[in-house]
Amino acid sequence: MQQAIVVKIGSSSLTSDEGGLNRSQIEFFASELAALQKQGYPVLLVTSGAVAAGFRELGYETRPKALHEKQASASVGQALLMQAYHEAFARHGVGVGQILLTRIDFVSRKRVHNAQMTLEELLRRRMIPIINENDTVSVDELKFGDNDKLSSLVANLVRAKQLVIITDMDGLYTGDPRKDKAAKRIDRVSVIDEELYRYAGGSGSSVGTGGMRSKVEAARISMRGGIPVFIGRVTEPGDLAAAVEGVGKGTYFEPTGHSLPVKKQWLGFHSQPLGTVVVDEGAERALVSGGKSLLPAGVREVAGEFHPGDVIEVLNASGQTVGRGVVNYAAWQLQAVAGLGTDEVQRRIEVPRIEVIHRDEWITLASGVSSGGAGEPTS
Repeated sequence: MQQAIVVKIGSSSLTSDEGGLNRSQIEFFASELAALQKQGYPVLLVTSGAVAAGFRELGYETRPKALHEKQASASVGQALLMQAYHEAFARHGVGVGQILLTRIDFVSRKRVHNAQMTLEELLRRRMIPIINENDTVSVDELKFGDNDKLSSLVANLVRAKQLVIITDMDGLYTGDPRKDKAAKRIDRVSVIDEELYRYAGGSGSSVGTGGMRSKVEAARISMRGGIPVFIGRVTEPGDLAAAVEGVGKGTYFEPTGHSLPVKKQWLGFHSQPLGTVVVDEGAERALVSGGKSLLPAGVREVAGEFHPGDVIEVLNASGQTVGRGVVNYAAWQLQAVAGLGTDEVQRRIEVPRIEVIHRDEWITLASGVSSGGAGEPTS
């Protein structure tokens, strides 16, 4: 089976500005996705639109802001959304399956594995998985924030050939082309830096949540997994195929580093840190560019309640995130030996291994360095 194509469609492409589903748009996208599948590509669809589809049915005049109102709207809208997709794909002889995910599904290794197995079985059966955040139960602390990030996590999960993020803009510009006539489209991106984030604007729709910045962040996550990304328009028949073939109306993000193994992906993008440690400059260099493990001598501060086997986040002296790893100490143990040498640590406490975080259980998240801490450039 070929590598899959993950396609993400946002609310603004599926609903009207006033709310409610745009059936003709859903028919169009179903046709494009079905055509892509018939070319031999396994296809996964990450869709927004449940809240936007449902809030009018509940009598709200505008998209609600209160959590319980959004959850109620999603409850109604998700059924409407899936009914519309089911009917639209059926006209092309294509079956669909619904997958509702929350952030907690990616935090648990077992649950993310179960989701992966379900997706792969649907693809083997020539079905199109339709994936959305489970907005009816998600709370703000555990939300993805937008489905752009969800699409990047799904793309990494199935080791996709490509992630296609459909938006109402034909790619990323150096400014807002609707206001700045001098703005130029960026056709190819190999490195995502702060300047690129500055180019990304805010949300452009009253019914959606993700602006261009969130799409660039999704591209960064996908590129770290070795997955190329297209961000742009799909408005005419054949546009989706053109996007996959490299001649689409938008911006292409091309990974230049090695793809991350599944374990590193989980650490970096799915895990939920249960504490933080602050390290000194020497420990930061050892982790980021030296390919070394973190030892107690390099730890300066400890926060949170964690136990051996939990994931913790590592910060530098400036408070910037360096990376994440699986810790071998309980919080109280690490507080007791922070800053001490190996011999002194072994005299004071008993731990199965001296490393606070072993290099094999570590991922670097600092900008401009490799995921495993070997010092190679990355996106």
